[in-house]
Amino acid sequence: MRPELPDSDPGETQEWLDSVEAVVESDGRERMGYLLDQAIDHAQDYGVKVSAGLSTPYVNTIRVDEEPDLPGDPELERLATALVRWNAIAIVLQANAESTELGGHIASYQSAETLYEMGFNHFWRARSESHGGDLIYMQGHSSPGIYARAYLEGRLSEEQLRRFRREVDGDGLSSYPHPWLMPEFWQFPTVSMGLGPLMAIYQARFMKYLAARGVVETGDRKVWAFMGDGEMDEPESMGAISLAGREKLDNLVFVINCNLQRLDGPVRGNGKIIQELETNFTGAGWNVIKVIWGSGWDSLLEADHEGWLHFRMEEAVDGEYQTFKSKDGAYVREHFFGKYPETRAMVEGWSDAQIWELRRGGHDPQKVYAAYAAAMKSTGKPTVILAKTIKGYGMGMAGEGRNITHQQKSMNDEARLAIRDRLGLPLTDEQATGAFFHRPSADSPELRYLLERRAALGGSLPARHTDADPLPTPAPFDTVLEGSGERENSTTMAFVRILNTLVRDPAMGERIVPIVPDESRTFGMEGMFRQLGIFSQVGQLYQPEDADDFMFYREDQHGQILQEGINEPGAFSSWIAAATSYANHGVAMVPFYIFYSMFGFQRIGDLAWAAGDSRARGFLIGATAGRTTLNGEGLQHEDGHSHLLASVVPNCRAYDPTYAYELAVIVRDGLRRMCEEQEDVFYYLTVMNENYVQPALPEGAEEGILRGIYLLREGAGDGPRVQLLGSGAILREVIAGADLLEADYGIASDIWSVTSFTELRRDGLEIERWNRLHPTKEQRMPYVEQALVGRVGPFVAATDYMRAFADQIRPFVKGRFSVLGTDGFGRSDYRVKLRQFFEVDRFHVVVTSLKGLADDGLIAPDVVQDAIERYGIDADLDAPWHR
Repeated sequence: MRPELPDSDPGETQEWLDSVEAVVESDGRERMGYLLDQAIDHAQDYGVKVSAGLSTPYVNTIRVDEEPDLPGDPELERLATALVRWNAIAIVLQANAESTELGGHIASYQSAETLYEMGFNHFWRARSESHGGDLIYMQGHSSPGIYARAYLEGRLSEEQLRRFRREVDGDGLSSYPHPWLMPEFWQFPTVSMGLGPLMAIYQARFMKYLAARGVVETGDRKVWAFMGDGEMDEPESMGAISLAGREKLDNLVFVINCNLQRLDGPVRGNGKIIQELETNFTGAGWNVIKVIWGSGWDSLLEADHEGWLHFRMEEAVDGEYQTFKSKDGAYVREHFFGKYPETRAMVEGWSDAQIWELRRGGHDPQKVYAAYAAAMKSTGKPTVILAKTIKGYGMGMAGEGRNITHQQKSMNDEARLAIRDRLGLPLTDEQATGAFFHRPSADSPELRYLLERRAALGGSLPARHTDADPLPTPAPFDTVLEGSGERENSTTMAFVRILNTLVRDPAMGERIVPIVPDESRTFGMEGMFRQLGIFSQVGQLYQPEDADDFMFYREDQHGQILQEGINEPGAFSSWIAAATSYANHGVAMVPFYIFYSMFGFQRIGDLAWAAGDSRARGFLIGATAGRTTLNGEGLQHEDGHSHLLASVVPNCRAYDPTYAYELAVIVRDGLRRMCEEQEDVFYYLTVMNENYVQPALPEGAEEGILRGIYLLREGAGDGPRVQLLGSGAILREVIAGADLLEADYGIASDIWSVTSFTELRRDGLEIERWNRLHPTKEQRMPYVEQALVGRVGPFVAATDYMRAFADQIRPFVKGRFSVLGTDGFGRSDYRVKLRQFFEVDRFHVVVTSLKGLADDGLIAPDVVQDAIERYGIDADLDAPWHR
């Protein structure tokens, strides 16, 4: 028997249920919902525990009588969709015809094809003169389906389809959505699981920001994001859904393809992922639409007067549902309907074939259309559509609903013929078994239909545009370039002055987007609260406690600052949205995201890679940078490797300046490259919180600052000489070391400020490659080698980062080269003690220089020993990275 909760008074229970039905019939469901909310609130006042609210029955959210009619021609749409599905399969099969080395995924698009095709045919608007276009975050593994549609539209050739995942020789198709590789096609890189959902949320919020500030009129544009139910286990996928609800992002639609499978097996074999996600999203303030059952189930559910079918649907777990669709109709009859006599009787007159044809909601165009139409009308809330599907839908025994499906890259001839027949395509056996691509004649009804639907929606998608107008390079930052006189300040404060200058710039001011993760006061940016305001869609509904202060906390509907809370991935996602605005919104924005350098690339490395792929343009500012500058914070706060992490992103330009004038020169040139020249690069700049006198820009230093190295000070004298290289926080220790070398040992030093070891290495590799491939031509010289040519003595480099950072240029330094760095865990102490501990202070600069001279036979080893003793260095301590 169907289990029931104990009921002490069934008659009273029935009276309550009758009352519900009466109110719904007379006053409607909204009135009934209001009454229930009031009753629940009142009951809770008396301490009654109520379990209802976040999860609804395991049926479709939209009732049959509320479904709008499916527009267009359903039969032509079915035929057009069959073309897309076949060619998506053929792309992967053709790529792997000779070998499975190239890989690919057949099943993902087959699972989601109705979800995509409904959007393409009826909802997703392309950018046009009259509309800014919707933004679609495609699920990465579904790329073959997107290529197949583009082929049918005439955007891609058959030869290009044959070059799926074969890109080296040109004109191939990238494995997944990659704007870097297909810059006119893909808009967003999404295949790194979890990043698509996160970036979509902050994209939708950024569109609200653009509209509120009057930069771009975003109107009714929507952000659609596609993901799988397994992908929702990624923390990034769910990490910002509360922000979307709190910010009332009604321009955002999530479509979660719930095919119940991860890459290896069930998502929630012992539970129900749709119910779990419904609870989470409802609690976060989203409009949740469940699309679970296809139209074939409607009559069964309507006849389920005693609730047995509802109960069986609720009772079965996802592991069972997966198994049902990997078998056949007889199995479903026996193991789903057959568990209870009441449900078995419901299909008693049905054939096994009829039972097998019962579709899941995500494969039913009528149900999906109803869900999308409701999402388009939703106001005040983001929408999530939970669509139940089958992994590898339509693939039959070749992989439908099986644990191996995700890895499916090939099919035997029998399976290919079966899919052809199921799709109803006019292919010969030879064409089907050979997985030939198929595009019917241009005047075929189904192809005309497909093209007409896109024309009605403004054109093809996806499509990436880069037609934003350039921005003029601002005037030089003279107040920073002139130095600080006798006053001491930090490069962080110099950055704030630069930023203040930029937001006042008549051409660029409104395009600047300051982004902070709840650290404005740490970075000395609190003055911008009053000046610019913090973006809030509702303004400020309270009087801040510091309202009487000059720099009070101010939220504003038109605020310019994005204050993201303690949330580096979210802040970086906002940065990506702003940094790609030129492509997605037709207007260039210039984001400056400032963060603790330790919590930048280390926490958001995957997003930083996606930013490179996205061709982002903007500035990342790693504040309190270096392992010995944030001296009181200890191991987890002290950064000694962010520049190494930044160096792995090919189009990230990374600099470690020491002086304010270096920072000013780099920022201005970066603005020129990104905003005026529209170069697809972004910048990582480290700044410090250590105060010292900021000198003026030396004459003729600009080129060296930008290329990565320039001569800061030339030593005097004709005796032994060393070449000292330093950057960031440690350059001043290098200078102090040079002074000690001269004062204590009479040794001259040439001091070089290295603003970017990474840029010098890239230049060196470029030249090295050119020379290798042009052996008969005059050989070129890397910039660092040019700068140091003719300089005598050993070379010593010291930075506040791991030794591998400065060691990048070793192949291009022609001489004895020693590197000092901060390998090991950070710790708390005074700066002077930390630099002594990590052996990057002035005394170790001296000892390392003397050792180089001794090894070159220019001084006696006793001189090195003298320095070790003179400066109190304990030579028998373990290395810092062992302590």
